Amino acid sequence: MVKVMPTKVIVNPGLVTINDGSSFLVTASDGSIDENQAQGFFVADTRLISYYEISLNRNQLSLLASSNITHHSAIYQFTNPEFTTINGILPSGNLLITIRRDIVSGMREDIDINNYHSETVKFQLMLAVRSDFADIFEVKGKNIVTRGDIETVWNGVLTTKYHNDSFSRGIVIEAVDANSQANYANGRIIFNVIIPPGKTWHTCLHFTALADGNVLKPHNSPTHNTQAGQVSDEFLTNATKLHSSNAEVTAFYQQALVDMAALRIEVRDNDQISYWMPAAGIPWFVAVFGRDAVITSLQTMAVYHEFAHGTVVRLAQLQSMEFDDWHDAEPGKMPHELRRDELTKLNKLPYTPYYGTIDTTILWIVTLAEAYSWNADLSMLNECRTALEKALNWIDHYGDLDGDGFVEFLTRSTHGLRNQGWKDSGDSMVYPNGKLVEPPIALCEVQGYVYDAWQKAALIYEVWGEVEAASKLREKANQLYQRFNERFWMEKEGFYCLGLDNNKQQIQSITSNPGHLLWSGIVPIERAFHIVERLFQPDMWCGWGIRTLSSQNSAYNPISYQRGSVWPHDNSIIAAGLKRYGYHKEANRIAEGIFNAASYFEGGRMPELFAGIERQDNNFPVPYPGANIPQAWAAGSILLLIRTILGLEANAAQQKLKVQPSLPNWLSNVQLTNLSVGKAKVSLRFWRHGEQTQWEIMHLEGELKITN
Repeated sequence: MVKVMPTKVIVNPGLVTINDGSSFLVTASDGSIDENQAQGFFVADTRLISYYEISLNRNQLSLLASSNITHHSAIYQFTNPEFTTINGILPSGNLLITIRRDIVSGMREDIDINNYHSETVKFQLMLAVRSDFADIFEVKGKNIVTRGDIETVWNGVLTTKYHNDSFSRGIVIEAVDANSQANYANGRIIFNVIIPPGKTWHTCLHFTALADGNVLKPHNSPTHNTQAGQVSDEFLTNATKLHSSNAEVTAFYQQALVDMAALRIEVRDNDQISYWMPAAGIPWFVAVFGRDAVITSLQTMAVYHEFAHGTVVRLAQLQSMEFDDWHDAEPGKMPHELRRDELTKLNKLPYTPYYGTIDTTILWIVTLAEAYSWNADLSMLNECRTALEKALNWIDHYGDLDGDGFVEFLTRSTHGLRNQGWKDSGDSMVYPNGKLVEPPIALCEVQGYVYDAWQKAALIYEVWGEVEAASKLREKANQLYQRFNERFWMEKEGFYCLGLDNNKQQIQSITSNPGHLLWSGIVPIERAFHIVERLFQPDMWCGWGIRTLSSQNSAYNPISYQRGSVWPHDNSIIAAGLKRYGYHKEANRIAEGIFNAASYFEGGRMPELFAGIERQDNNFPVPYPGANIPQAWAAGSILLLIRTILGLEANAAQQKLKVQPSLPNWLSNVQLTNLSVGKAKVSLRFWRHGEQTQWEIMHLEGELKITN
């Protein structure tokens, strides 16, 4: 399957990004920070450091190499250019300058300078630092507006604070364990450095962030023993492990685990109780995103179902209780995005939280039921009971805007999202002629999600012993099944339409959205073949994956965000749907395309999306500029594809695990260890024997019945 190729594709080249929880740093490859670019040290959705430059006697360093070494650490290595000192000219290439940065609550920077010159060198090390305290949305959009007041004080420690009404942030920079005393002048921290031949000069800088009343001080050691680090380590210890003779697939899976660990962020409720759930992506989406969190939780269920537990409970606490047009909120609706930036705090943006998403509430129900099937935690169900009732009520009374039996979206907020499905860019919804579709829109996949949510909610009510409520939900699902298949099916195309427009007419564009219908189970068996066949036609299947939009559409653009690009998470959901309907080879075909694309990306790390350019023997997948990496549901796609290949379905309450493995020829064996179903843990081995896949139990702790 995966060829060893010399080509490695770097996403967002020229940048180094590291994070710890919701704090992150984006620099140029030389470690500098350009205030006119989307770079900086960010805490609580605010840029605390907007400009950073290191120089020797004002001479720029010569970069040798730089890279992040973990998700929270990076190393930059330089040498000196030729420059004049008070002792004469220092030839180039005689100093080795190593800078290590660690996000450990705050940020820690270690600078070591080795002198390989035959003489003692004397110079000034200068660190130019500025803080604009810009809002993350304005940094990303490169449209920064100056608002509040900034004050900088030096008393051996550099303290810069920002105030704008009730909003405040700060950064404190202190030199600790330095071989020279730090001074400050003209916006620069200055060290007078003297290094004898063969010796090393060292300093350590602590960057302490002040945000929302919290003091985020870096640790005295770069060891990642922050709370976020501990949670990350706990996840990596307890997650399901994979081993295979296919070393690349093993590496991709491990990288996905590492990325997922890096993306866990702490979210506190009003009682300051902490919940850990997946952020959407680094750098720009290190925040609570409802849709991303539930989909990531679904993708990782067979890897670590605690993701889902924290997600469903915390989102339930954020569920809307009222109507609020500014926030696109309605009773029972689950949040889309929660931010702590200045514009949001001052009510200039609606993210406190913002509820403008059509599918999060529905997928939250699916995730709740799926989490129970893996953890059998009745207390989790009971804790979410009221939220479930409100979510179901939202579908009936608020999701369906016009009472036609389908759920539509329409923003009421002046700063709301125009499109509120997962394809939420403003230009994603188009007719076959490329013209934009005007909301309200009833997306096809959203109806499938509703069908699945009602079926799964019925199972939950049966757990509670409420048979009548379960029966009513199943009847509603059956009625939707009939209604949907009458209105959304395009007989001529043998495919489902993208959705119904504001005139209740079919949007007859060919897109990836109907692939999600297989995942939710709303497609009749006799139609599934047509869906599968259409998805793999050349206008949709590019070889790396299924495009978001047919190349025959007038609006098609393979390097756009959602009009012909390939999204790994989208493909992983479609593959899971193919598996559900028994199309094992087709599911594996998607997995092969995504894994092959991963073999080109640096570190085997999946970006948020990449171009839908046709795969050929002499090309490689082209990344989308500015794609988030790591990104939660992109990393999750690797994990869900493995689960799909192996056909893992749990019923923890009945202590059962179903396996339906179908290993492709490029993945001849797989071994899973530490797979958790309820209180049981199991290790399984799968291998190809001819064209068949066989399996065995290697180790089992607790009670668990495993069947085909």
